[in-house]
Amino acid sequence: MRLSAAELHRRGRAHLNAGRNAAARRVLVVAGQRTDDADLQARIAGSLAALEIRQGDPEAADRRCREALELAGVSDGTKAILYGQLGLLALERGDLDDAVAFLDRGIAGIGDDAEYRAPMLVNRSVAHSQAGHLATARADVEAAARAYETVGGEIERAMAVHNAGYIALLEGDLVAALEMMGEARGALATASAVNAAICDLDRAEVLRDAGLVREAEQSLERVVGVFSAHRMSKAKGEAQFHLARSLLTHSPERASTVAAAATRTFRAIGSEWWALRADAVRLRSLFLSDEPGGQRRRVSPAAVRQVDPVVRALEAKELRSEAAALRLTRELWLADGSPAAPSPAIRTPPDAPLPVRLLAHEVRAARSAAQHRESDARRHAASGLDALAEWQRSFGSLDLATSLVMHGRRLIFAGLGSAARSGRADVMFDWSERARQLSQQTIPVRPPRDGALAADLAELRMLSSESGAGDWLSMPRAAELSERVRRRHWSSTGAAGTRPRISLDELRSALGPETAVVSYVFDGVDLTALAVTDDDSHVVEIGAWKRLSALYTGLRADLDVSASVTSGPLVRVVRESLEERLRALSAALIDPVLPAIGPRRAVITVPGILGGIPWGMLPAMRRRPFTIATSASQWAADRGGASTAGVGFAAGPRVSRGIEEIARAATAWDSATILSPATATVDQTERLASRVGLLHIAAHGRHSAENPLFSGLELADGALFGYDIDLIPQVPHTVVLSACELGRSSVRWGEEAIGMTRAWLHAGTRCVVASPVIVSDDVACDVLGAMHERLAAGESPSAALAQAGEQTGIAAPFQAHGTGF
Repeated sequence: MRLSAAELHRRGRAHLNAGRNAAARRVLVVAGQRTDDADLQARIAGSLAALEIRQGDPEAADRRCREALELAGVSDGTKAILYGQLGLLALERGDLDDAVAFLDRGIAGIGDDAEYRAPMLVNRSVAHSQAGHLATARADVEAAARAYETVGGEIERAMAVHNAGYIALLEGDLVAALEMMGEARGALATASAVNAAICDLDRAEVLRDAGLVREAEQSLERVVGVFSAHRMSKAKGEAQFHLARSLLTHSPERASTVAAAATRTFRAIGSEWWALRADAVRLRSLFLSDEPGGQRRRVSPAAVRQVDPVVRALEAKELRSEAAALRLTRELWLADGSPAAPSPAIRTPPDAPLPVRLLAHEVRAARSAAQHRESDARRHAASGLDALAEWQRSFGSLDLATSLVMHGRRLIFAGLGSAARSGRADVMFDWSERARQLSQQTIPVRPPRDGALAADLAELRMLSSESGAGDWLSMPRAAELSERVRRRHWSSTGAAGTRPRISLDELRSALGPETAVVSYVFDGVDLTALAVTDDDSHVVEIGAWKRLSALYTGLRADLDVSASVTSGPLVRVVRESLEERLRALSAALIDPVLPAIGPRRAVITVPGILGGIPWGMLPAMRRRPFTIATSASQWAADRGGASTAGVGFAAGPRVSRGIEEIARAATAWDSATILSPATATVDQTERLASRVGLLHIAAHGRHSAENPLFSGLELADGALFGYDIDLIPQVPHTVVLSACELGRSSVRWGEEAIGMTRAWLHAGTRCVVASPVIVSDDVACDVLGAMHERLAAGESPSAALAQAGEQTGIAAPFQAHGTGF
């Protein structure tokens, strides 16, 4: 049956909306050939123009629309459609005033025709959002969603919801942004690979702003490939632009390459507005070093001179925040290298996003430090971090709280560096706590039991078990589910308030004569220790991290080999090599602070770079009770507190001495509940955890470096993930993880470490006993059995571990985290 031109036009529009570009073009061309009706031809021209806009040929689209407007017999409604397309073209060029004017004309002329009115409202919302008029943008996109509901356009309605999520992103509401984009993606992704890529492009911006840059970049690299395959040059350029922006945070050299490619892509299609933005990112990348405190990059005088013309061009296009970011990045580079250079005023637009405002604080701090005004440098850095903390306070999720530290990373190191240069104990302590507390200031509200989340985690357990591969989360279904879990976790974990930081004097009054605090401070270059007792405090220079990292490199490999090689001729060689490394690390890290702390038990706080050290194996720490605290403030606040009565044990499958370990440990207690490898399912272990004060799990464990909250304990029916912990109504006071690697953490942005241990502590557990490295089953069985004897006698976890080491003669990597005493 031969379809009419009108029917073909409807079919072509459906292909276009679903992202099937090639099919849309074929059908629309045939539709145009089958009609002499000027009004229908003009409508077909408008649809073809939309396709040409998408595929990066704006000149052809503009010409097609204007020629159609000149046809005799074109109705007012069709003219309104063509004005809408001219508005979209202006939007693509970055001419926001023209875009709004054309779209106003189109919306007014189209009347109640929801099929055409709705996309114009969506496009006008984009223009308003790019101009910073977010309330107006939201009103337009909500009106578009209502209009789509009347015409039953599920894909189109989903795109409106997605755009509402993008506005939430601009408003700084990352949780709402991810929720709305996730809700929309299901419908859009089923329509076509193009629509899925459009979703993923904007979702990557959410992940980048949340500090999850590597996930964002992996997504953007896939998106670039999709748009390239579908000849969508402008969309490909946008993906390259956002990839370059993300790379600025940690790999400026690569950012420069990608931004230059984006500039070429935009210039090839005549999109100067976007080319200008991409070139600004390229210029910014030239002035940035990979890490705070890294070597200042050499920049050619020509590149320095390019900044001012590009800034002026950005301001002329009303891209004031991007202009400010470029100017401030150059000023930061100048401040680091030329203290006497002229210092223009530091200005930011009133509506500048938080990263630009933080960059201004960073420039002020750098200028002050260059002029040896250290107290001013710290004041400016603190002001920036306070602004970041204000935003963070609305989020209770551990995943989000730790990743958001990305935005304050350079300010943290600026403050820590200035504090170290001051040599003052009170200043050092204040900045050590600022760094530690940045992701811990929010007290989370435990979410209610979420059945849908539990079901998603159960399916992920099954996928993990079936795969057996380390990269199982990259499987399409696993990726979809893990993203849904993240959205639920972000949105369901609220904030109940904030934790205050204590002062040095308040800490000293809380210590008593038997306790010392040792805070290690890393400023991006050097490591310093602050040793605090009830009667004194000392700043101790440890030295350049470059020298210490040579000792640290290879430690984990030595520990793993030592745990695996337990018999044969290599045992002695392996253990002597490990002991030599441990002695060297002990001499570098502990010996310098021993004169200050004496024989006291120790509360140790560490930056992320020291998170993998088994402190109890260092010779100077053996037999000494200690705890690894997330911060001194949190340790002081969490001391004491009633513990629920009851002790529970669970053994996972295939742990050679797992049953023996928990049986031996259980004999130390008058009564204990034991789950065998056959009965220790995730559900039963969670139920046990919710009703005991002390939980001991002996199981194989796996730390996921890329997705730390998908680190897991292997139980009878699969892995208990970090995300599962939030499903436990009441967590135990003390948790013992006799599982390889589950004391490990992934370091985020210098100071922030996240893993299974932090997940339990964030949920409310006071102390977690775990190892950052592989532990042999024999060592775990002997040491933890002895530890339980001391716990049952009333000793604290830290003291019980120290006494177990003395009793067995074993220097084990188990250590207490949180409030170990």
